[in-house]
Amino acid sequence: MGTRTGPDDVLDAALACIARVGLSKTTLDDVAREVGCARATVYRLFPGKTPLLVTLVERETRRFAAQLVEQGRNATTLGDAVVSVVTHAARALTEHPALVFVAAYEPEVLLPHLTFDGEDRFLASCAELVFPAFTAFLSTEEAMRLTEWLARITLSYVCCPSERVDLFDASSVRALADDFVLPGFTNRYEVTSQ
Repeated sequence: MGTRTGPDDVLDAALACIARVGLSKTTLDDVAREVGCARATVYRLFPGKTPLLVTLVERETRRFAAQLVEQGRNATTLGDAVVSVVTHAARALTEHPALVFVAAYEPEVLLPHLTFDGEDRFLASCAELVFPAFTAFLSTEEAMRLTEWLARITLSYVCCPSERVDLFDASSVRALADDFVLPGFTNRYEVTSQ
């Protein structure tokens, strides 16, 4: 008996297709071919492209947020948590093949979520998902505030890289955090780092 195709198999196949040809050109037929199953199997699991994509975005978002929360929870100081979360986020955002393709060739898909009201909703969602990374060091309210600020900074530097700040380098992120992020929290919390 062969292995049964499950939702994660289909989602993984959709990611591979999007990384190769983009979001708009990916069809459910492409996904079925990629996963090696009948088109009917894909439709049984996801009744159309939109439900498939919504589920895919939700899954990838949950995975990404869980990784960032783990990075923060493994740190011993708030400064270390900030550095770990930011450097991991920068790598994850710039090394995700499907996201990289869409950002380069279909930016119109992402722009409504990253500008104006869409940006506010996006940043609030980031704060809601990732703030537990900092709750060992801050209250929930302060952790949410910090997470939204870090999302703004990270997104800004990922979209517009700077010669002065390298989000992939822990010492560069540490300098940015020490100068511009952590001072907003030092009045009430002990966050000094060596």
